[in-house]
Order: sequence, then structure tokens, then C-alpha cells
Amino acid sequence: MEKPHVSLPERPFSCWLRVHLYPPGGAAPPPFPRGGGGAGPGRGGRWRRRQRKLCPRPAWRACGRCRVCSGRRSPALRCSLQFLGNIAAGNGDSQNSIWKCAFPDLFLTCLTYSDEKIVSYCCMVLFTCLNSERVRELLDPGNLPVALHVLRVYKEQLDSEWSFLIVTEHLLKCPELVKALYAKLSNQERVTLLELMMVKVSDKNPVSSEEMNVFVRHADFLADCFQEKCGAVLRLTAAAAAEDEEALVTIRLLDVLCEMTSNSSQLEHLQAFPGLLETAVDTLRLTHLAGKQAVNIFTATHAVTGQEEISHPAVGFKSHLIRLIGNLCYKNKENQDKVYDLDGISLILDNCSIDDNNPFVSQWAVYAIRNLTEQNEQNQALIAQMEHKGLADSSALQSMGLEIQQRDGKLILQSTRKKPS
Repeated sequence: MEKPHVSLPERPFSCWLRVHLYPPGGAAPPPFPRGGGGAGPGRGGRWRRRQRKLCPRPAWRACGRCRVCSGRRSPALRCSLQFLGNIAAGNGDSQNSIWKCAFPDLFLTCLTYSDEKIVSYCCMVLFTCLNSERVRELLDPGNLPVALHVLRVYKEQLDSEWSFLIVTEHLLKCPELVKALYAKLSNQERVTLLELMMVKVSDKNPVSSEEMNVFVRHADFLADCFQEKCGAVLRLTAAAAAEDEEALVTIRLLDVLCEMTSNSSQLEHLQAFPGLLETAVDTLRLTHLAGKQAVNIFTATHAVTGQEEISHPAVGFKSHLIRLIGNLCYKNKENQDKVYDLDGISLILDNCSIDDNNPFVSQWAVYAIRNLTEQNEQNQALIAQMEHKGLADSSALQSMGLEIQQRDGKLILQSTRKKPS
């Protein structure tokens, strides 16, 4: 039997004009009052009519972004997405069917919906359907907006667990996709992406060799970005530039690199990365000089009371630079010698004092000097000569557990800590 043809009405219902009744000076009634017409809620007084333009789309083709259309379809769409998420869980055939029908158009529509629950349920379905092959499909220029909108959902709805899981468990496992995303993101969105990368890098759970290779490729990309944009942080010397977005990206890049160099596998790779150590030393020198030339966020300060808390995005920036330099020189003779050639040792020693703008800077300086002098007689001799000439503060050396001794006409830097018997 032939199925009857169902056609849409020639003049479908539209929400273009709605008539509302408003009491003069009173609160407006609901835009869609239930029940019959009537002149009002039953209270006396003069009433007037007001026409209001709303969404011009017909009821069967709602846009989903305005108040009218969201009210029409939201409950049905929520239930539909929940149903899709349930049938896709652990069912490869259902996942394949959903992906074939929904990617990318339906996902894009739901990710840009005004209803937060619909967006969240869409992320649930997307997370359930994604795998390594489908993540690579996002590299297509026409599909990349799906990944962009997922990141924006997380930025706008920080309590969205599904968008967080999509980024950390799927998107960050594809270095090519991260590069493509990074190029399309605004500076604020880049900060969000870097914060998510920090979460992933800081995870102490054991990782496979494949995941480690992914982190190494991320490290290369981030090191390149840091070298390219590190100069932007100098804009923060102006008080009005405290929220400079490009400078904030540079700060987050440094944070992630510091965390990456705390991992032995990524450390070895970044120790050999061309120009990274030189960039860190040069940036430390420029920020240190900027803080001496004028009073700004890079100027060393120490409040007597210790009550005032400084709120600025660049707080701790010099501390992290010294931390990065110390990490890159850990048991690496070549990098130790590079810092010597760059005159970086005296620069680090000049940052040993307490600085409220750089918490723990003296501790990181101790750590960096320790790594610079370990089994490196040239660096040890340099520090000993500086102390002998009064260029290095002996109290700072003592706080590092070091002292200068003269032996056979030579100045020797040695540890003051007793060796265990």
C-alpha cells in the first residue's frame, strides 16, 4: 500500500507577531499565556495592546536561538539527545549510525543552541561517538568548527564535564588538531586551551609510549610559540596593559613548559630544543632590566607587613623563568655552559632576594644555581670569583648551602651540607 504523502502547510504557523497585554506601569504577563484570551488577569484598570516582533521562522523550522524557538523544541530535543547518548554507550553500531547522520551539521546546531542542557547533552553524545579516527576527521576545514565550539562551550560553561572530557581525552591526543585549533582561536580561547593542556600534563598517572610521543610533539609546538611571543610580556610594564591578552598567552605558555620540563621524558627533549634556553635567559634579562628602569610588576618589592596580596597576571613570571632555566640545565653540561656564555649565572644570583611579585623566586634561584654548578667546575669557579670580588652576596650563597674556600691559590665553591655518614 502506498504511503500517503504528507506536505507541509502552505502558510505554516509563524511567531512573527504576538499580541501581549500589558498593564500600564505593571509587570508584563508571560509571553505565551495559557488558557483563553481575556482582557487581563482580572484586576481592574485600563489595558493597552502592544505588538512585539519575535522570531520570523515558522514553528516547524525553529532556529533554536531565540526565546520563542527554544521554548518550542527544547524539551523534545533534550530527550532525543539523552536517548542517543544512551543507545550509543558501548554500542559501536549505534555510534557509527549517529556519527553518519549527525556529523557535523547536527552537532554544530546543538553546540550553538541557547539551551545549556541541550549543549551539554550534545557534548555527551559527541564524546561517546568520538575515537582516534573520528578525531582526525575534525582536521577537515569544514569540520574544525565542531572542535572550536566544544572548546568555547567549556570556556563559557566551566561546569560542563563533557566538553572538558572531549578536549582532554580526545582533542589533545591529536597534535595536528591542536595546532589547527590554536591558529583559529582568540587569545582568550588560547589561554583556555593551555589551561586544559596544563591539567593533562600535570596528571601523574602513567602514560603509554604513544601518549608520551604526543606530549613531546606538543612540547615542540609550545616551545615554538613561546619563542615567538615571549616579547609580548614586556607590555605588562605599563599599568594599563595588565590584561593584555597576548601577554597572558605567553604567561600560560611558560607555565606549561615549566610543568613539561618537570617530566623526565619531556625534559630530555626540551633540553635539546634549539633556542629555548637562550630565549628563557634573554627574557629573564629583559624583564629584570625593565623592573630596574622603572617601577612596575617586574620590580622586586618586599612589603614589611606581608598583609597585602598582589593580584596581577605576571606575578611569578620571573620565578617561572628561573625554574625553566634550572630544569633545562639539570644534569646537562651543554646547557650549563650555555648559561655561562650568556652571563646568566650573575643574572640568576641577582634574583635571590625576597620578591613579593615573584613568590619563591629565591628558592627557584637556589635550585637553578645547584643545577648549574653540579659537576661543572667552570660555573663553580665563576661564582667563587664573584663572591670574592663582592659581586655575589655571600649570605645568598649561604642560603643556598654554598661557601667559598681558598685552596692552593684557587677559589673553590663547595657545599656546606654535611654528607651522611
